[in-house]
Amino acid sequence: MKAAFVVQRYGREVVGGSEKLARDYAERLYARGWDITVFTTTALDYTTWSNYFPPGESLLRGVKIKRFPVERERDMENFNAVSREFFTGKPSPQEEEEWLHLQGPVVPRLVEALAREKDEYDIFVFFTYLYYPTYFGLQQVGDRAVLFPTAHDEAPFYMGIMERVFSLPRALLFLSHEEKDLVEKTYPGDNLRQVIGAGISPPARTFPNLFLSRFPMFQPVFLYMGRIDEGKGCGGMLQCFGPYSQYRPSSFALAGRLNMELPPDPRIIYLGFLPEQAKWDAIAASTLTVHPSSLESFSYFLLESMALGKPALVNEASPVLRGHVERSGAGLTYRDCLSFASAAELLLTHGDLYREMAIAGKNYIEENFRWEKILEKFENALLNL
Repeated sequence: MKAAFVVQRYGREVVGGSEKLARDYAERLYARGWDITVFTTTALDYTTWSNYFPPGESLLRGVKIKRFPVERERDMENFNAVSREFFTGKPSPQEEEEWLHLQGPVVPRLVEALAREKDEYDIFVFFTYLYYPTYFGLQQVGDRAVLFPTAHDEAPFYMGIMERVFSLPRALLFLSHEEKDLVEKTYPGDNLRQVIGAGISPPARTFPNLFLSRFPMFQPVFLYMGRIDEGKGCGGMLQCFGPYSQYRPSSFALAGRLNMELPPDPRIIYLGFLPEQAKWDAIAASTLTVHPSSLESFSYFLLESMALGKPALVNEASPVLRGHVERSGAGLTYRDCLSFASAAELLLTHGDLYREMAIAGKNYIEENFRWEKILEKFENALLNL
């Protein structure tokens, strides 16, 4: 197969769920003999879309990359102000497209290249429904495209123009049953729709003691990884941890991009960005992991935690997170600070329950999220197009 992947950012330095998904699939399908070319932007920062990588062609782990410059940067403060007003009204399709331009990344040359090179590829694989490259790119190659929407219950998902995004591809491939249910309920259609998921690949060894020598912390250790901001529920999560940690001395470690001010509490430790091995070492060094977002389509961090046998506390408001812990038996949900404290205390004081959840999480990953099984499902889905 000769496939073109379309994603808003791509590269070793890029951090993001849909971007990680695209790179994971690209590199593993290349290893299985696929000819993969990634159509993407020169942006590294998703907030501004400022040009960072040089435009043109390059190669990363065997995968060809074609980068196109972003035509204008995004003013995030202005964009957020416009969005707050925009989603309180009933915008026309033209106004929705204008909002999409404001959101970015605006890369008309990428869309033109897709149209120009359409006949050179067997399949086009788009990642995430939300951005300019997907919306306009699908209009050029939708008859030979599949889309991983990575959709969740947020305002842009319900824009009228999104009906086109979910109807144009020949197939919609989902990361979770909850994501598929959301799309089916909102945008029913007759294109192929299947839950495929993504794989989880823990390293052969982890080094928790080495990690703790670099970042000394009180035990037990709560861990969060991802974008650290209010929109991800991090503020409420830390508000719940504060009173609980006064009752039971503990530490809360956070890794990822910091977009909010952290409370001045020595028990809250910001780890910064962690390389891949250090990420796994941090999970291995933790006692349990916390997942506060209500807007998830998959959650790599939750599944990576389960792979290393770490029970999880997840936001009950997220159907995806709640679904993972209910199916696996590897975590507990919380809805407020009282239930956060109760769930944490239950895990930390009942060793048998903790061990049962650790084993359940590992089994859940082994049975459902090994890359070999995932890639077979992906290839079989394409055979049914």
